[in-house]
Parts: sequence; structure tokens; C-alpha cells
Amino acid sequence: MSMRLSLPRNGLPAVAALDLLVALLIVTGGLTPTPAGLVAAAVVAPLSALGYVHVYQLFRAAREAGASPRDALRTVADALVPLPARMLMRAERRNLASFALWVRRRQDGVPPDGVALAYAKNQRPLLLMLLFAVAVQAVALEWMLAASDASADLRAIVMVADVYQLLFVLALGAASATRPHVVTAEELRIRYGAYFDVRVPRELIASVKISRNYDARGVIAVADGHLTVGVDAQTNLIVNLTAPLTVTRPLGRREHITTIRFYADDPGSALRSFTGDHPLR
Repeated sequence: MSMRLSLPRNGLPAVAALDLLVALLIVTGGLTPTPAGLVAAAVVAPLSALGYVHVYQLFRAAREAGASPRDALRTVADALVPLPARMLMRAERRNLASFALWVRRRQDGVPPDGVALAYAKNQRPLLLMLLFAVAVQAVALEWMLAASDASADLRAIVMVADVYQLLFVLALGAASATRPHVVTAEELRIRYGAYFDVRVPRELIASVKISRNYDARGVIAVADGHLTVGVDAQTNLIVNLTAPLTVTRPLGRREHITTIRFYADDPGSALRSFTGDHPLR
């Protein structure tokens, strides 16, 4: 029984993607059926059928439990797609949605009585460099493909990938600008775009002070109970907690932390937000 259920759960997304790719190649004339290919299809077909039957069973069970068709499809996706992939997809969707907020000069999750702590200014040069590199790469690849008489289909696929890379960088910039850290009377909210979001209740905060650090490893890192949320390898504020706090990392892993280092464009104003309208309790 365990083998029958684990095969679709672990392999169905890959099998479905392969089925779709093969179908597209056959329809577009990029793949001609051969005896060897037919034998391979005969071997893979039972696995595909088993996976799709499992999908139908999950969908039907969710519907019988009272879920709407949309919620039932979400249940199927949660069962088949690994948690890290789901979290990345969710973050990418929210990053792209940040474009609308950025155009309207709005911010997400900042209540009327909250203080927004920006952190995006220092990473703008890096994002501009990435945009320039992606644009140069796109032009170079298109020139190379055109010079080598590559097919129009291949050039279109590469072009779509290049456009996605540009959107990825722009969306990260928009999300960072529209999703700042936030201080309220109830909590400190530390974020990085749509990839990371941790809420620290004020009663757990023992102290906040300016502490500059220029060797932060990675953007989001946890080691020995110390959380680091850096920008351009920098942090400039440190928060000590009175008790461990559980946080969820971008790929779904949970960690317990007692100290937080993070970056704010104006650490002085950030510190005053804790001692002004929203003093530490």
C-alpha cells in the first residue's frame, strides 16, 4: 500500500511535466514516434495512469468532505507538490502582486498606528546590476541563437526565460519596497520581500539596540538560535528575546530563535520607534 501511494506523491509532478512536454513536441512536429519510443511509452503509461487515478481520488475525497472545486484542487496540490516548492511559488506570486502596490505607492501590512522600517534602499545598486546582467545575457543569447540558425521555438523558449528573470528581479525590488519591517504597539514584524515574515510579540522583546555587522552570511540565516535577515551582507539592529520564538524559513523549515539581527535603512529612527509612540513594555 505504501508503495502505491508514495509513487504518485513523489513522482507525479515530474511525470505530468514529462507527459506535457512529449505531447507538445509531438503536436509541434518536434518528436516523431519510433518503436523505441512506443516501448518506453508503454512502460511509463501505467505509472502515469496510476498517478492520475490517485489525483482523482484525492480530489473526490476533498469534494465529498465538503470542499469547493477550487479548495479541492488546492488540497490535491498540497498533497502532491513538496512544501518548499509551494512556498516558493506562493512567494513569487506575492512578489509579482507587489508591482500593483509599488505603482500605487502603497505598502502592505502597515496599519495606521504602525511604523514602517524600510530596508530596500541599500539593495537597489545590486538589483540594478542584476537587471543589467540579465539584459546583457538576453541580448547575447538571442544573438548567439540567431547566428547558429536555432529554431524559432527554441528562441521563443529562451526569450520567455529571459523575460521571467527580468520580472523576478523587478518583483523582488517591488516586494522589498512595499513590504517593510513594521513596529506596532503589539509586535515587531520583520520581513524580506514575500519570502520571509516573522512576527515578534512585544512582550517577548527584552531589548533592541543598534549593532552594525558587515559579514552577514546569506539574506536569511539561522545558526545556534540566532536569526539574521541581512541586506547586502549587512545588519544594523539586534533584538534580544526573553524566550525562544518559532520562525518558518522560506522553504518551510521551522527554527527556534532567541536573537534577531536585521537591517533597516535608518537604524536610528527604527530604534526610536521602540521608545517613542510604541515604547518597550
